Amino acid sequence: MTSVREPTTPTKTDPLEAQPTPPPQERRLPFSRWMGQVGWRYLVGLLGLLFALFPVVWSVSAAFNPTGSLAAQQLIPDPVSTVNFQELFARPFWRWFSNSMIVGISASVGTVFLTAMSAFVYSRMRFRGRQLSLLGLLLLQMLPQFLAIVALFLIMIELGRFFPEIGLNSLGGLILIYLGGALGLNTWLMKGFFDSVPKELDESAKVDGASHAQIFFTIILPLVKPILAIVALFSFIIALNDFLVQSVLLTSEEVYTLPVGLYLFIDQDYGARWGPFAAGALITAIPVVLLFLSLQRYIVSGLTAGSVKG
Repeated sequence: MTSVREPTTPTKTDPLEAQPTPPPQERRLPFSRWMGQVGWRYLVGLLGLLFALFPVVWSVSAAFNPTGSLAAQQLIPDPVSTVNFQELFARPFWRWFSNSMIVGISASVGTVFLTAMSAFVYSRMRFRGRQLSLLGLLLLQMLPQFLAIVALFLIMIELGRFFPEIGLNSLGGLILIYLGGALGLNTWLMKGFFDSVPKELDESAKVDGASHAQIFFTIILPLVKPILAIVALFSFIIALNDFLVQSVLLTSEEVYTLPVGLYLFIDQDYGARWGPFAAGALITAIPVVLLFLSLQRYIVSGLTAGSVKG
């Protein structure tokens, strides 16, 4: 028995559907109109980028320029030489570098720990004089730093008579000054971030029998890592780049830090050697760049989250 196939009728296709739809034509704005709406933004961004990169490019050029003089400075040194680095390393540069790292890391870690405890107290506890002390911390930050130089100098002299390790011309005394100087502003910054953490977490931990120390170390600190990273970065940069306080409190070359040690190359009017100074500035920037790259994911959230709730 053979099966009979039914004849298939050819389907009629719409000629309009068979043709592919042409892509929409892009409408290009005239140059004058594009420049007025969008182009000027690119121009401003390019000018800002050039303005920001020019000092960096000029410092790199000065570091590899063998003349070491600003009068003979060229954007592209000819020839390229490392004589400035050799002259820099002839001085106790690495001793100054290690001193700066000791001061910067110690001040950064200590500032984060002390400020975090202070911000936790102001954020989670209520006590008499709380608002007044917060206002006092804010008012102290409004005074210029150089107004306290004489007082700090006299305090370090008196303190060095009993404890030479933290007195004048010591790295320990310099670290103590940075710990106290950055406490006020960083406390306000951290408090705003601590306030954004729900207090219900504290209450649930207290129900389970957790103490204030356990709440602080096991619950609060893991949630506020962005602001801890921001405070650590700022404290490290301030301690590494500060010249005014360090030049007054450090009097011997053995305890010099990078800002004070590099100043020795440019402290003469006509014998200033800007080449070694620029070479030292490039090496000084390396730790800051590495720290910034390692903490960059916390920077935006750490700076903005604390402003939501204060």
